[in-house]
Amino acid sequence: MKQVLAHQLADWLADTNRPNPILLDVREPWEIELCQIAGSQCIPMHLVPMQCEDLDPEQEIVVICHHGGRSMQVAMFLERKGYTNVFNLMGGVDAWAGEVDPTMRRY
Repeated sequence: MKQVLAHQLADWLADTNRPNPILLDVREPWEIELCQIAGSQCIPMHLVPMQCEDLDPEQEIVVICHHGGRSMQVAMFLERKGYTNVFNLMGGVDAWAGEVDPTMRRY
C-alpha cells in the first residue's frame, strides 16, 4: 500500500494534468458532518466490504479517515481484494486541516 501526505494530496488534486483519485472517506456519518475533504465519497469502514464493488479498481483511490488508522486498514483490505492503485492518507483529515486547510473544523 502506498502512503500519501496531506500536502502531496493537495498538490495532486490541484494538478490539472493528472486525473483526480477517488477520495474514499471511511469515517462515520457524524464525523463527515463535522468536516470533510471536498469531493470525497463517504462509505463508513464497516460498509466497505459490501460496497467496494462500486469502486473502479482501475482508478487511483485515496482512503481517508480521522488520523490514518482506519484508512490504512481499509486500504490493506482493498489491496487484498485486488485493488492495486490504493493510497492511505497519512494523518487523515486531521493532517489535512493542519497542513492544507486551516479553516477545516478539527475534532
